[in-house]
Amino acid sequence: MLALNLLPFAGIAFLWFIAVVRDRLGELEDRFFATVFLGSGLLYVAMIFTAAALAATLIALLAAGPNELMTSGVYPLGRGAVYRFMSVYATKMSAVFMTSGSTIFARTRIVPRWIALVGYVAAVILLLSVGSVKWIVMVFPLWVILISGCILLQNRKAWLEREIS
Repeated sequence: MLALNLLPFAGIAFLWFIAVVRDRLGELEDRFFATVFLGSGLLYVAMIFTAAALAATLIALLAAGPNELMTSGVYPLGRGAVYRFMSVYATKMSAVFMTSGSTIFARTRIVPRWIALVGYVAAVILLLSVGSVKWIVMVFPLWVILISGCILLQNRKAWLEREIS
């Protein structure tokens, strides 16, 4: 339950990440790719929130009456829905997010070009291996951490240059 209670904060942090990237783009923003970037990010957050709400509901129902839940067929249905939301649809949206983000990064060069290439490769891996490898869903958060770290380092470098001059 702790993870489910922390999930809204992860969603907020991810929305903040989207805003920081769009702010960093400024005038360089390509409206088409920026729209796909924003839309897929919002859909991703909506899907993980929906999956979390379903999972929390299943846990609460399981605690209230496990026998009724198991014999009614609600548990397998709910568990399957949570799995599909997270492992199929949210993962596909994360791949779309990575592809549009990598295109934006390659065109604007707000991060090193190799990071955009890593994003393209990771997006293809996510699109092709959904459901077959359990740990593959970690590719997306690792990519977001990579982008975040790069932006933070660039901001720190700019801050240090301002302090020196």
